[in-house]
Amino acid sequence: MSARSRPCHLEPNMRVVRVSEYKLLARFGLVGIAATILYAVLAGAFVKSERFGFSPVEASLAAYGAAGLFSYLAHRSITFMSSGPHRSEAPRFLLLAAIGSVIAYGAPALLTAKLGLPLIIPIMITCLLVPVINFVVLDRWVFAERIPDQSGDG
Repeated sequence: MSARSRPCHLEPNMRVVRVSEYKLLARFGLVGIAATILYAVLAGAFVKSERFGFSPVEASLAAYGAAGLFSYLAHRSITFMSSGPHRSEAPRFLLLAAIGSVIAYGAPALLTAKLGLPLIIPIMITCLLVPVINFVVLDRWVFAERIPDQSGDG
């Protein structure tokens, strides 16, 4: 086999890897969007419901918890197709969620309150940084144990 023909044989495999990564990112994004919509719908419903009668803060926290549970289960089964045990993955997921909350609190506290920057700066940093951190940590640590040959990315 000549050196000239090798890239042709490697290119299809490289393309499969890229397609697989795009599919993983797409699933990650769709689960994130679904969790966000679920949070918004539940928060509104909890405030308006006579049955629950939550204050806006209580409604937001309850909806955030429900959306977080959905996010954990959906990322575990749909995005990353993990075969790891809940007893190790759930605490890791909770730790990652806490880190995201610290960033969401800390960025405005530091950049707006202490440094006087406009609020849009820490909001943009949080909106960009937290999903990137989440994807990498979910992929490499929280849901690192994958179900073999179940990705469908072939």
